[in-house]
Amino acid sequence: MKKTTLAGMWLTLLIALTITGCAASPGFLQPDDMRPLSDRFTPGFIVSDEAFFDSAAMTEQQIQRFIESVPCTPSDSVSPCLARYTQDTPSEESVAPGHCQGYTGATREPASRIIKKVAVSCGISPRTLLVLVQKEQSLLTEPSTYGYQRATGYACPDTAACDTQYFGFFNQVYNAAWQFRQYTEKPDRAYKIGTVTVRYNPDASCGASPVTIANQATANLYNYTPYQPNAATLANHDTTDPCAAFGNLNFWILWNRWFGDPRVEQLAGFLPCTRWVGGHPCRWGQR
Repeated sequence: MKKTTLAGMWLTLLIALTITGCAASPGFLQPDDMRPLSDRFTPGFIVSDEAFFDSAAMTEQQIQRFIESVPCTPSDSVSPCLARYTQDTPSEESVAPGHCQGYTGATREPASRIIKKVAVSCGISPRTLLVLVQKEQSLLTEPSTYGYQRATGYACPDTAACDTQYFGFFNQVYNAAWQFRQYTEKPDRAYKIGTVTVRYNPDASCGASPVTIANQATANLYNYTPYQPNAATLANHDTTDPCAAFGNLNFWILWNRWFGDPRVEQLAGFLPCTRWVGGHPCRWGQR
């Protein structure tokens, strides 16, 4: 009975997720978005685990339609919009139970298929990956050769040159998802659930303050981009303050604009593993 009940629950959840697909239109602010960022952005809870890790949040077709719906103007004459981008992809081996489950390469795969296959392999939401490539390189709105090479900012630290062995759209997307899964499987890091000190900028003289990180998804974002917005940034997103750092704030803003509040748990009341608490889905026999 437990197996039947859980299977039925998953079917219901998958139907609900498919229906809700791309609920928000890209680029349009919600009515409450006019409130000051300082009143809405919570540095310790940027995105729920449910939202961040839900690999079933969008189908390949929904990803493609979403990408096509975003106004796109390439930054150079040779870069296609993401909706028309294709590439030959390599195969990747499975890492370990609970980690990325490998990737079967193919010829001329569209970006939407790459994103979906990587999402399923690594247990990361396609929405997470879409927001990431926009926040890092504006790939949905202003793609460029430079941007495709560094799509997710993987192996591109703020204080050193990028590692070119990870260049390329597939490499960037797969390795970013791999890294998020690595943070999740081995969470004892500088940024983890609990109260930690987070800097405002790569320049240490800009200062830092304590942040109480509420969940694994938010910890993952800080391990990937270890800065929080300062008061000047929250007061004015167009600030030229030299201590401003926009990465995690922009992740939150983009998700809000495209998909609604990233902190909402639509499955609240269900089993914790159903809501991907800690970054892991339910397994048969869990209650």
